[in-house]
Amino acid sequence: MIDGEVGPSRGTSWAPPPPPPPPRVTVAARAVATVRPETRAFVALSYPFWPLALIALLDAKGSRFVRRQAWQALGFNFGMYGLGALLSTVASIPLLGWSAWPLLPFIVPVTVVASVVYAFRVWQGDDISVPVISDWVDARLPA
Repeated sequence: MIDGEVGPSRGTSWAPPPPPPPPRVTVAARAVATVRPETRAFVALSYPFWPLALIALLDAKGSRFVRRQAWQALGFNFGMYGLGALLSTVASIPLLGWSAWPLLPFIVPVTVVASVVYAFRVWQGDDISVPVISDWVDARLPA
């Protein structure tokens, strides 16, 4: 004879779980309060046009934000050029190249879209992090 008191609920009254706490809203910190809009636009344009990053690095009084974004722009551009060169080299190897040929048409569009997205975010004042490159830059850039 089962009278409804079987298992872990035996002897306890059931109560609904408490409601979850409200979600926390975090606002991204703007690291460019002291950077002029012209400088921000110049550094933002260094993502699609990498020689501008070299010019930004020549500025002796450039802020940490400007130097960090310039190094990231250089790293991003040379990394994408290196990836394209690597895939082109692998594609020229007879049997191994068959796996690289389908990826080659996507290198240029991915590079263009990513550089425009990064440039727009830097122009808006966000301190962005390019996935692999920002760790390398942060480890070598003096605080």
